[in-house]
Amino acid sequence: MMAFENPAREQIRDILQNSTTVAVVGLSDNPERVSYMVSEAMQAKGYTIIPVNPNAETILGQKSYASLKDIPEPIDIVNVFRRSEHTPPVAEEAVAIGAKTLWLQLGIANEEAAAVAAEGGLHVIMDRCIKVEDSILLPGGKSKT
Repeated sequence: MMAFENPAREQIRDILQNSTTVAVVGLSDNPERVSYMVSEAMQAKGYTIIPVNPNAETILGQKSYASLKDIPEPIDIVNVFRRSEHTPPVAEEAVAIGAKTLWLQLGIANEEAAAVAAEGGLHVIMDRCIKVEDSILLPGGKSKT
């Protein structure tokens, strides 16, 4: 089995540039949690954040869904804040709903999840913070050019 490698920086920039809707699996409704802070920052930069948390009704002013399958609109990026061992079923759901990218946050990596998503035609990014990448690669914010 080949070792997983993240896409090149230019490709990650293109993914971010061309994405608007981010479903955040494991998004906490606690403002002290990293998932909340990262998602709030991404929302402020113009991304539509869709919380996936069965234990919350709304987070960041958005309706929260129990699972990816419950979201009624197309998703560009599935951003995951769950422990690595919980990511393969998330990858399967991301493929099932036709998401474009599976993004496992900093500190999260799972070869099985990456393989499931890649075989399903998704871009896969692991062990990277979406907020940090966005700040580095799109420092002026998203432009629609």
